[in-house]
Amino acid sequence: MPDVASVPPYRAHLRCFRGCPGQFSVYEVIYSCPACGGLLEVQHDVDALRARSAADWRQLLERRAGTSSFPYGSGVWGMREWVMPDLQDEHVVSMYEGNTNLFRAERLGRAIGLPDLWVKLCGNSHTGSFKDLGMTVLVSVVKQMMASGGSPVRAVAAASTGDTSAALAAYAAAAGIPSIIFLPSGKVSTAQLIQPVANGAYVLALDTDFDGCMRIVKEITQDNSLYLANSMNSVRIEGQKTVAIEIVRQFDWEVPDWIVIPVGNLGNISALYKGLKLLQDLGIIHKLPRLVAAQAGKANPFYLSFCNGFRQKVAVQASRTLASAIQIGDPVSYEKAVQAVTASNGLVEAVSEHELANAAARADLTGMYTCPHTGVALAALFNLVERGTIARSDQVVVISTAHGLKFTSFKVGYHEGKLAEVESDLANPPIYLPADLQVVKETIARKLQL
Repeated sequence: MPDVASVPPYRAHLRCFRGCPGQFSVYEVIYSCPACGGLLEVQHDVDALRARSAADWRQLLERRAGTSSFPYGSGVWGMREWVMPDLQDEHVVSMYEGNTNLFRAERLGRAIGLPDLWVKLCGNSHTGSFKDLGMTVLVSVVKQMMASGGSPVRAVAAASTGDTSAALAAYAAAAGIPSIIFLPSGKVSTAQLIQPVANGAYVLALDTDFDGCMRIVKEITQDNSLYLANSMNSVRIEGQKTVAIEIVRQFDWEVPDWIVIPVGNLGNISALYKGLKLLQDLGIIHKLPRLVAAQAGKANPFYLSFCNGFRQKVAVQASRTLASAIQIGDPVSYEKAVQAVTASNGLVEAVSEHELANAAARADLTGMYTCPHTGVALAALFNLVERGTIARSDQVVVISTAHGLKFTSFKVGYHEGKLAEVESDLANPPIYLPADLQVVKETIARKLQL
């Protein structure tokens, strides 16, 4: 039986993030404020949502979580009134994304003196990254736009360093909508490249970096026949914000002390804050966790802006980093991310290639299989704990944004000791032996010190 809570009907619209007057339909092809050029955001009717009690909302979301009733079993569409309330069921494009596990990182936490450490494994999703959360909403909105008959949209397009392209291509293929992907040539992993190719996307590998791809896709989508799917599109943020809500639900509606997340274009930390702020506005939580934005030192514009007190936005030419998905020098969602950090009394941290690679390897030795971007977040956490900024009694969640299987060459390079600027402190290469029983027994004895 359908589980419908939308009585009275809830509404959402787009408005200027900076507060300019006016509002726009979420089904309109618009990405920035016509008055000031700033980003838009989806605004919900919070007063209408408050008519339902905090306890009732909690019960509703708990009842829906993991159900087989379409589309509520999705970790995103189980919160549909808070995401895209008037989207029709027949246009929802879902792979039952979300509902990813909150991993109790007990051994790793004990090793760094932080007993209450958790890792949110967002890579355990359809295309292997948290980007699925945003793309289910964006592609569903586009499907409804196209079904109306009045929309100029004929395809979706995005610049990507890997995970965005995989998610967009998969969801567009499921919807039967053409997708066009702009990738920086030679700067994404083979696993990330083949995902959109396999899903039938039109993949253009450009001789530039992500920022160059972003400039081109912003220009080309001025023709409204191509719908921009990057995180400057506020529709996508509505799906990504659900990870914050899901974390709080998994903690029985209690809030951790800290959430640490790797950042590049800054849509993810903006989405985290948006989800948490909605919970606070609805009286479901009464405090915010402190948010930490973690960057690779070779692509650290947000960190440099944080260092100047956010008085001025810093843009850099991002250098090549192992954390390729966040190799971004001019992040689009800067203003929203500043709000997220300042409103949560948060921090921005930057780490070296050596730190991120060894942090990932250290986590792997406790049963995880971390991508390099999760390594960035973990290295930032290690530094903050070591400095005493994060207390050893604090409860901390690290967001793991993608599955490590997307970055096999990173893993192989680490254990073969071939990564630039990295000393592989925890390398564990295979040992090649003859098929001789005695040699094998002696080798195992030495390893186990028998």
